[in-house]
Amino acid sequence: MVTERKLKVRDRFIGDGEPVYVIAEIGINHNGSLDMAKKLIDGAVFAGCNAVKFQKRTPERCVPENQRNIERDTPWGRMTYLEYRHKVEFTADEYAEIDYYCKAKGIDWFASCWDEESVAVIERFDPPLYKAPSASLTDHGLLRTMKATGKPLILSTGMSTKEEIDEAVSAIGTDKLLIAHSTSAYPCNVMELNLRMITRLREQYTHVPIGYSGHETGLAPSWAAVTLGASFVERHITLDRSLWGTDQAASVEVIGMHRLVQSMRDIERALGDGIKRVYASEMGSRAKLRRAYCEAALGAGSR
Repeated sequence: MVTERKLKVRDRFIGDGEPVYVIAEIGINHNGSLDMAKKLIDGAVFAGCNAVKFQKRTPERCVPENQRNIERDTPWGRMTYLEYRHKVEFTADEYAEIDYYCKAKGIDWFASCWDEESVAVIERFDPPLYKAPSASLTDHGLLRTMKATGKPLILSTGMSTKEEIDEAVSAIGTDKLLIAHSTSAYPCNVMELNLRMITRLREQYTHVPIGYSGHETGLAPSWAAVTLGASFVERHITLDRSLWGTDQAASVEVIGMHRLVQSMRDIERALGDGIKRVYASEMGSRAKLRRAYCEAALGAGSR
């Protein structure tokens, strides 16, 4: 029995038989700079990505008490971790400018929301979908808040057990749900990518588009994810992997992102539909080189 594994997102579908939906995660690689965020958006557009994704937090809600006053060295000087989180957090007004910029560039944008207040901020801009970060997979209340918007939700599965994934899906249901296989290490060792989980998730959740959120260095695993049936692929984008920031080393520079996307499109075309046929381009070789079973020749040779 053929099952429908497609989900409508605005004016397109994500799922089997559809072009891979490519997400360039800006995250916090903008380092609090709106100008840098715009350059990253430009890079994603140039690369041919379908969307850019940010992260939205309310620092007082998301930074544990025991970490708030720990000091660290930053490009802006030595400051507490709470101060740093505020430094790289965009305001609602800045997101309004991002919203305007992305619309002008013709690219989707959305965010991973780490708390309920952040969902309320991002919802003002009517994003096409939401993503639950891997760290929040067990926060069923937050998952329900995002699902309550009526928008599709990507559930990221890094740092999670199979049982935790199943419990999260049971808590929010499979309606308008997408699941991203992921390993939450930055960068991730290739031996820990476990891409066959894409196949396992596809087998278990037969009506849910399954994708891949990668944090490895290099591009080959993301291409492999497409061949395994990933309906969407997310990779961090950066202007320079040597920039300051926790995610930069696990990110892809703009030229690399362009190569990633173009090769994904080639893979999509190369996979075809699985129906064997003889192409017109083969007919010349067929006429010239095809050998046929000849019973008469075999009989003559046996005398």
